[in-house]
Amino acid sequence: MPASRPATPSRQYDLIAFDWDGTLFDSTAIITRCIQLAVVDVGGRMPTDKAAAYVIGLGLMQALAHAAPDVPPEKYPELGMRYKYHYSAHQNDISLFGGVLPLLANLKARNYLLAVATGKSRRGLNEALRTVELQGLFDGSRTADETAGKPDPLMLHELMQEFGVPPERVLMVGDTTHDLQMALNAGCHSVAVSYGAHEPQTFTALGPRFVACSVAELHAWFATNA
Repeated sequence: MPASRPATPSRQYDLIAFDWDGTLFDSTAIITRCIQLAVVDVGGRMPTDKAAAYVIGLGLMQALAHAAPDVPPEKYPELGMRYKYHYSAHQNDISLFGGVLPLLANLKARNYLLAVATGKSRRGLNEALRTVELQGLFDGSRTADETAGKPDPLMLHELMQEFGVPPERVLMVGDTTHDLQMALNAGCHSVAVSYGAHEPQTFTALGPRFVACSVAELHAWFATNA
C-alpha cells in the first residue's frame, strides 16, 4: 500500500471521483434508447424510459438483466452484444456536458487527484476518453469489468488504496443513487447532479452534500466547498 498522501489543510478533499455517463458525459438519453432497442431485439418487452435509465451506472450485464426481467439468462450474452451494437452506432453523437472541461481544468490546476469510477467497461471508458481527448487528465480510474460494480464500494476502496487517501478525504460525484450508495458504503462524502439518469428526489435519503442542477452549479460549489 502506498504511503498516505498528506492532506491539504485548506480544503476538505484530496481525491475527487467522478461517475462518467450522465455526470460528465451527456449520454443518458442514448444509453436509455440503446437498452430499449437491445431488449426488443432479443424478444423482450421494451422497458420504460424510467426503467432503462434507472440501471445506468451499473455494470453492463447487471444493468441489462435488471432492465429486462422477462429475458432468460441464456440470452444475456446476445442482449449485451445488441446493446453494444446500438451504442457503437451512436457513440460519436455523444459529447461532454457543457462546462465540464473548464471544471476539470480548474480542479486539476488546484492539484486535486481526479478519478473516474464508472459502470462502463475498460474498453468503453478508454474509447470515450479518446473521443473527447481527455486521455491523461485523470490520475486513475476503475471500471465495472475490472472490479466490483456499483454500489459495491470496491472501486472507491481500490482508488483510495492506490493514492493513499483516506475515505474522509474522498468525494464521489454522480448522477444516480448507485453512485451515492457506493460513496456511503465506502465511507466517503458525495455530491449529486440532477441532470443525469435519476430523479433528484431519490437522492435525499443517501445524504449528498449538495445536488447540482447544472455543471455551472457544480463548478460554483467546488469553488467554495471542496
